[in-house]
Parts: sequence; C-alpha cells; structure tokens
Amino acid sequence: MRLYLVQHGLAKEKQEDPKRPLSVQGHNDVTRTAEFLSLFEKPKPVRIVHSGVLRAEQSANLFSQVWGGIRCEQALELGPNDDPSTWSAHLASMNDDVMLVGHLPYMQRLAGLLICGDPQREAVHFCNGGVVCLECRETGWSILWQINPTLLDDKH
Repeated sequence: MRLYLVQHGLAKEKQEDPKRPLSVQGHNDVTRTAEFLSLFEKPKPVRIVHSGVLRAEQSANLFSQVWGGIRCEQALELGPNDDPSTWSAHLASMNDDVMLVGHLPYMQRLAGLLICGDPQREAVHFCNGGVVCLECRETGWSILWQINPTLLDDKH
C-alpha cells in the first residue's frame, strides 16, 4: 500500500483573504507537482482525502483533476492539530493507495508516527505543494520518494 502525504499549496495571507485559499503560486505549485507525478506514478491512489479547509480542498481537487478525476472526500481528522493515531488506525485496515492532503504540524506528526513510531520525530520535511510517498510492507512504513515544487521550478 502507498500513502501520499501532501501539505496543501501555498495559501494567501489572512489579511488578503480571511478564508486563505490557494495563492497563484500555490495553485501553480500543486498543478506542476501533480502534472509531473502523473507522468511517472502509476497506479494512482484510488481516493484523495482532505481536511475540509479551503486550501487543502483546492489542492486535493487539483490533484484529482490532473490525475483523471480521482474521488475526493473530506475527513475531519486531518486538521493541523488533530491526533495522527486516528489515521494511523484507519490505514492499518486499508489496502488501497490513498492520498491525504492537509496541514502542518499534522502531516509531520503522522509521518513520524508511521515511520518512527513517534509523532514527535520529524521523519521528513514537508513543503507546501509537495508530496511524500510512503509505502507499507510487512515490516512497516518507509519513505519511498518525495517531490517538492522547488525541484520542478524552471527558475532554479
């Protein structure tokens, strides 16, 4: 089973828009990441789950659109300060690949719990609009790959 952990794309500042939707850069970063991965990552996850916060929902929808309409749904247990053990338990009973789109510090805490057994350990560094792919085998979870929009930026 593969688990794709995504930190939402860069959002507008609260002063600019209190709902904090994706900024133009955030939209472009997520789209570029999704397009790049669509060339290589097969099969794709069967569903994309987001926190319900606008910027996470928009990021999830961009992946869905680029990846051919993968089903998106909201889960309340993906908020920034939610307990990662909830999704750890969900994942233990799943077989299908899934993408989770959420926030920090939640994504770091979930990765730390799955990889190290400790949500306080920073097993991987997340970047807005980036994806960390974990794989679960008989021996547990490990990092398969990671991609960040800065690696795809033609300005670098």
